[in-house]
Parts: sequence; structure tokens; C-alpha cells
Amino acid sequence: MSTLQRLTDRGLVKPPRWLPGNVQHETIMGSVAYGVSSDTSDMDVYGWAIPPKEDIFPHLRGEIPGFGKTAKRFEVFQEHHVEDADALAGHGRTYDLTIFGIVKFFQLAMENNPNVIDSLFTPTTCVLHSTRVGNLVRENRRLFLHKGAWPKFKGYAYSQLHKLATKQPQGKRAELVAEHGYDTKFGYHVVRLIGEVEQILVEGDIDLQRNNEQLKAIRRGEWTEERLRQWFAEKESQLERAYAESTLRATPDEPKIRALLLAALEDHYGSLEGCVVDPDRAVVALRNIQAELERVRDLL
Repeated sequence: MSTLQRLTDRGLVKPPRWLPGNVQHETIMGSVAYGVSSDTSDMDVYGWAIPPKEDIFPHLRGEIPGFGKTAKRFEVFQEHHVEDADALAGHGRTYDLTIFGIVKFFQLAMENNPNVIDSLFTPTTCVLHSTRVGNLVRENRRLFLHKGAWPKFKGYAYSQLHKLATKQPQGKRAELVAEHGYDTKFGYHVVRLIGEVEQILVEGDIDLQRNNEQLKAIRRGEWTEERLRQWFAEKESQLERAYAESTLRATPDEPKIRALLLAALEDHYGSLEGCVVDPDRAVVALRNIQAELERVRDLL
């Protein structure tokens, strides 16, 4: 049973009625997934689900693209600060939930969105729920990686540096700044993102916990902000070279990713006949028809 299903059954969240029973994959994200904390009292959960067939193939409900009123397609369900007071033997647990529709999830993964990519590479101990279809996608997760990860991850790292410099800290974040001189949580995310994209470019894979001791040290304030920024500048230069030398594809392998998406949908729905046309099969059929017409013409 998915986490979303359990929370829904207890009345703690109210997602679309079809959603809880169609979640294919859920995993813990955040500091637990990165190996810098074992505290599961706050759980950031990412997952994805398969909507009803008509949501993915709206022509099945009579919609004509570009004409008239069209129904809004499901993309994501998010719920933050969901309190489960009975969890952890009565100590309580807080959930942040993000459940994508499969099409949106595949699109973001194909774009190498860091959060979505991370959710495919979490340690198996972080996986909360996975169906056969969920396992199929996870087993093929390296298919989504390409050299476009470098500008994407670098952009997210720059965003963390910008927040470090400009965002007014509050609560626990203010305590970090008071103790260490800067927000070390933003700092550790900078190093994490750059470490991950280095693995992608060099190895075509990700181990989210490989550099966890380094990340822990940064969170403890053992790096100054000056050291962090100097490290980033040096790494950025190194990874520009790694990007140029990487053997990864420059762009996503869209045909193979599309084939994986269709395989996942077919496993879930059954036959996709009437839902989607395979262009290659259509071309073959037309060639066969043309050959038959020519044969008949010769007989006449």
C-alpha cells in the first residue's frame, strides 16, 4: 500500500479519488536519501502515478486538440506539512508529498530535473512503495541521463548560492546563520548538486550517498562560505571540461524514453490499441499496401 493511500484512508489528505490506488512508485527524498540524516520524523516523499486512460489519451473522451473546451490533465498532487500524530509510536511524523502523473514525471526526468532524477536514484532503503511498473521504470533510470544534466544541475546550484546570499533566514535557518555565518543547508545543496552531476557526466550513474561525509561536514559548519564558493568555482571549471569529454548523449534519447513510457502504460492498462499509433508500424503497413496495389496493377 502506498503512503498516499494510507494517509488518504485516515482522512489526512484528500487527493483525486483515482490517485491513491494508482501510485506506482514512492520514495523518501531529502537529507535521508542523501545520507546526511537518519531522522525520519519529517519525510519528503516523491512519487508518480498513472492516471485514467482518458487523461493521457484525451481523444478517447472525444476531445479534439485545439478545438473547444478541454479538460485539465493531471500533472501533480502536492500536499505539505501533513501531520500524522500516530506515527513513530506516537511521536508523530510530518509528510511533504509530491506525486506526479507519469507523463509529467517522464518529461521532467527527460529534462534532467534534479529532484525528479534524484527520486529515481534513491537508495533501495528509501523506496516506500513500488509496483511492477514502478520497478520497470527504476530499472531503466539511466536511460534518462544525458549531457543536458550539466546546465540543469548547475542552474539549480547557482539558485542555491543566490538564496544563500539573498534569502532572509527564519527559524532554524536563522540559527544556522547565527552559528556558522551563512546558511549551511543551502551550502550543502550546492555541493550535493555539483557532486551528482559530476557522477552523471563521468560515470553515467548516480550514488546519492557517495559524498555524504563531505555533506555532513558542511552542514556542521566545517566549511566557511568562502571555502564553499572557491570550491564551486574550481569545480565549475573542471566540469566544463568533463562536459566536453563526456561520452553521454548530448540530448535525451527520446524514442527509447517514449518506448519505456508506452511499455509502462501498456503494462498498467493492457492493450493500447486505439490509444496511440506506432509510426514505424504505420509506415510498414503503408508500404505493404503499396506493394499489394502494384502487384494487382501488374496482374491487370
